[in-house]
Amino acid sequence: MSVVVLAGGTGGAKLARGMLDVVGPDELIVIANTGDDIDIYGAHVSPDPDLVSFWLADEIDERGWGLRGDTFAVMDALRALGSDVWFNLGDRDLAWCLERRRMEDEGMRPTEALARLNESIGVRARVLPTCDESLRTWVRTDAGWRSFQEFMIRDRCEPPISEVAFRSAGSARPSAEVVAALAGARAVIVGPSNPVISIWPILHVLSSAPAGDDDAPPRIDAPVVCVSPVVGGKIVKGPTAAFLAAYGQPVSAAGVAAFYETVSPGLLAGMIADEPLGALPTLQIDTFMSDAPSRARVAEQTLAFALSLAAR
Repeated sequence: MSVVVLAGGTGGAKLARGMLDVVGPDELIVIANTGDDIDIYGAHVSPDPDLVSFWLADEIDERGWGLRGDTFAVMDALRALGSDVWFNLGDRDLAWCLERRRMEDEGMRPTEALARLNESIGVRARVLPTCDESLRTWVRTDAGWRSFQEFMIRDRCEPPISEVAFRSAGSARPSAEVVAALAGARAVIVGPSNPVISIWPILHVLSSAPAGDDDAPPRIDAPVVCVSPVVGGKIVKGPTAAFLAAYGQPVSAAGVAAFYETVSPGLLAGMIADEPLGALPTLQIDTFMSDAPSRARVAEQTLAFALSLAAR
């Protein structure tokens, strides 16, 4: 039986890397958000699954995204030619995303293409895209609707944020691999990711019945616990506070839990946070992950807590 981590962004990727040290690659499965995906430069860029993959391969760059030591000759050349380069991508990262596009154009599903890419960098744990269909997150502000990457990068995440929506060319459904992962999980861990833009897209897809099954969404029998992204009353990185505010929630573990209860009632069996929380069973620990030992510590304590809930 596996341990499944739902992840998007740096917090979820760090927890996944810590969980790799705890359970090993054969038992770890990460379901990664694909709502941030973008088609650009003739490539299919999938930032969150790739971020998780690079973390698991110990190839993440010090800046927190992309491949360690990557160069940016292609972006520099495009700028020199007068191109509006607003989405920065390293040379090796671009090659990775171009190869994904080539494999998909030849008929490979995104899940299969990512598995092939991960094999090339020695990642043995399974990293599963949220779905194989196109899924895109859009953000509405006072200026209107913007695609997620345009809002985050071009607009520099300028609040106020009014609403988030998910768009798909068809019906975005959980893949057979995602369904099997959840069915075979002994614990499901929601990473300390942005609840609105990193985890909600995954939950949105999981609320749909799998392809060929018109009855019900995937069944999760294992306990689902969430590691709060709020550390010391603050968000470590990213615009989580602004997105929580858009849905009327405070920057706290309680606010995170309340948001999940709104979009996926009854999902969480417990929370891991560094503050008390009365609404759910809670493991109160230091959740700051600054290095490999702290990542493994948080992962180990989170898994033990989840399994203790399963035993109740």
